[in-house]
Amino acid sequence: MGIEKLEILGNEYIGAWVTATDRFFLMGNEVSRGEERILKEALGVEGFRARISGTGFVGIYAAMNSNGVLLPYGTEDHELAELKLQLHGFNVEILHTDYNALRNNILVNDKLAVVNPSYGKNEEKAIADALQVEVVKAAVGGFSTVGANNIMTNKGLVINNRATEQEKEMLEEMVGMKSEQSTANLGSVSIGLCTVANSKGLVVGDTTTGFELSRIAEALNID
Repeated sequence: MGIEKLEILGNEYIGAWVTATDRFFLMGNEVSRGEERILKEALGVEGFRARISGTGFVGIYAAMNSNGVLLPYGTEDHELAELKLQLHGFNVEILHTDYNALRNNILVNDKLAVVNPSYGKNEEKAIADALQVEVVKAAVGGFSTVGANNIMTNKGLVINNRATEQEKEMLEEMVGMKSEQSTANLGSVSIGLCTVANSKGLVVGDTTTGFELSRIAEALNID
């Protein structure tokens, strides 16, 4: 458990291939065994491989917490069956929505989901039921893709640098945690796609600077 830097297929946007909870992480099949070991050591949980809609972009499509996993409509039947088998009865459900890059559009921990304001009532209810969380709508820093542009765990919150002070205060009040603002990967505001984090550890894209890393780690309370 700790802090690591990583590239996947030579790409520093590691959150496109991997997403994590306090119980496990999911990764695309493209993640190498060596990269898997780094993720496991940093995050302190087991990893499982998956494909979603024929791709390895698990970190774009799967929204999840310790209570459940949501996959987009378009996930193939055999992909769903294989993931359910690996997760041994863990709650895995399909969300029917046009905004099917679920993790990009849903920022979630074990208590709260902040979601793209374009989601409707039926989608909100499905998210709340599957992940067992309260659901609120918000855009942050001009981005409706709140999952791609912010980071939230059960222990901390990092907000992209384009957020206003008013948005920062609003999100802190919703989440019930103080936050820091940061970029990652040498100035990227897509901080959710640059990182993989849970309450136990943090993995960042390889080009993330020491200053960026220290701000993110401090906000997430990662030693």
